[in-house]
Amino acid sequence: MAAVLGGVLLLAWQATRYGNWLVDDAGITFAYARSVANGLGPVLQPGAEPVEGFSNPTWLLALVLGEWLGLFDRGTLFGVPDFVVYPKAIALLCCAGILVASYVAARRVSRWPALVTFATGVVLAAIPSFVIWCFSGLENSLFALAVCVLAVHLFLAVLDQRLWTPTVAVTAGAIAAFAALTRPDGLIYLAAYPLVSLILARRDVWLTAFRHVLYLGIAFAIPFGAYLVWRITEFGRLVANTAVAKHQAMPTVHDLTRAGELVQYVGAPAVIAAVGVVGLALAGPSKWRDGVAALLVPLALAMVAYCVLQPDWMGQFRFATPVWALAAFVVVVSAAELLARLRTRGRALVALTLVGALIPSGVALADAAESYRADSDVPLCWIATRFGHYVNGYADIIGLQQGSLLAPDMGGSSLTSRLRLIDMAGLTESRIADIYAGKETITLEDYVFEERKPTFVHTHGAWWHNGLTVDPRMTRDYYQIQGFHGASGSDEDWVRKDVVRDEQQLQQLRQYSGGLLPNLLPDYQKTGECGGVLRPGQTIAR
Repeated sequence: MAAVLGGVLLLAWQATRYGNWLVDDAGITFAYARSVANGLGPVLQPGAEPVEGFSNPTWLLALVLGEWLGLFDRGTLFGVPDFVVYPKAIALLCCAGILVASYVAARRVSRWPALVTFATGVVLAAIPSFVIWCFSGLENSLFALAVCVLAVHLFLAVLDQRLWTPTVAVTAGAIAAFAALTRPDGLIYLAAYPLVSLILARRDVWLTAFRHVLYLGIAFAIPFGAYLVWRITEFGRLVANTAVAKHQAMPTVHDLTRAGELVQYVGAPAVIAAVGVVGLALAGPSKWRDGVAALLVPLALAMVAYCVLQPDWMGQFRFATPVWALAAFVVVVSAAELLARLRTRGRALVALTLVGALIPSGVALADAAESYRADSDVPLCWIATRFGHYVNGYADIIGLQQGSLLAPDMGGSSLTSRLRLIDMAGLTESRIADIYAGKETITLEDYVFEERKPTFVHTHGAWWHNGLTVDPRMTRDYYQIQGFHGASGSDEDWVRKDVVRDEQQLQQLRQYSGGLLPNLLPDYQKTGECGGVLRPGQTIAR
């Protein structure tokens, strides 16, 4: 398994180039894992209302196990915070699993399975989107592993002519359920087995194929249905609160044009060459031609899932991770199949064509990686510092024992704030999610100013335009502590007037902010400097 190890080491090296960066959204699941592991239930903070502010139950379980084993959220490992080491280590194991699955499949159809496996690892390591999001602290690596295992499972079943057997159908259903419980869009992979059956089944086996599709449905329904029942019982919703807040619209045919974004990302010449290689490999007689449908169907489903999901504000195509994993293996194994079939001159022509197509893509992807390292999406440590440590300092100045903070970023905040958090984005706040989804008659402004009345309010960027700061009740009920507006966006902090003792205390708040915030803003990309342990109540030393 030297090929797997080589690919894993290459992926690990690429991951280290992004340092200790974790995206802030990962911190939301971290906070839920802390609560569950400590017996507090699925809540963002101790004492908070149960809201399904996560959409990745299997990843949550992996983090809870890390808590119980003392490997996560306890301190440092080798001088690095374990909240960084543990999820990245799990991600590396998942990447190893993807390469093992690639080797198992390649061994059945290629003369060079080790080379195919290593080449797949090289391709994945060269795609910043794959590396960034696998090692972001989110569930992407586990999700990609589940999809790849499903594809290889179906691939081998087709090669062995045992696709329509109870074992294959039940296993496919269980893997599809795992994928659906890892990300909401994983539900689409329930269609993989029926679609492969539809493509390959002859008329005389349609009834057999249909019967095994029913087995698949039962195997899927038991674990997924059990979670669905628990979700409705615990949270009173049919879908996760995150889906309500994001207001996922029904897909349209026009959504499929978003596949062009991925083509543009890796480069049209590389995509054309890849499609040509796969097409030529399928054109000739081959023992794996039927089996490749079992790889192409999940790949097509991954593309559809990416296209129909609500566009994500984060960079580097967060929802495309399974696309890269499946596409890399399909293209590499097809190239190996094609090269094995050709003579020396034909092999040289194919190799030169691939190299010529991949060079511009490699340059563009390297630039994308460098750009992301310089300006990564909302680091967890920045949010832990800015809305946890920093705002805790506000509370200390006014002697506040209990209070609340309305802000749009809940990851690092939920791990460090001693205030009750109100999620402006609605991911962990059911009423705000319903307001955004149009299911409430009350407006966001009325809900905030008349019902919740948060002690502190923070807005920045796009959230500055949500109507709160221009509402007359803001200046009626709140003092502005600080307000920054520049080319990079806006940043404002407000405090309720009724908790500020006098003008002197207000000035203390403003002096604290004026002394710290200018130093914090330039350090935005220092993503790993928020301490070895994140706990509520921590502050910035003044």
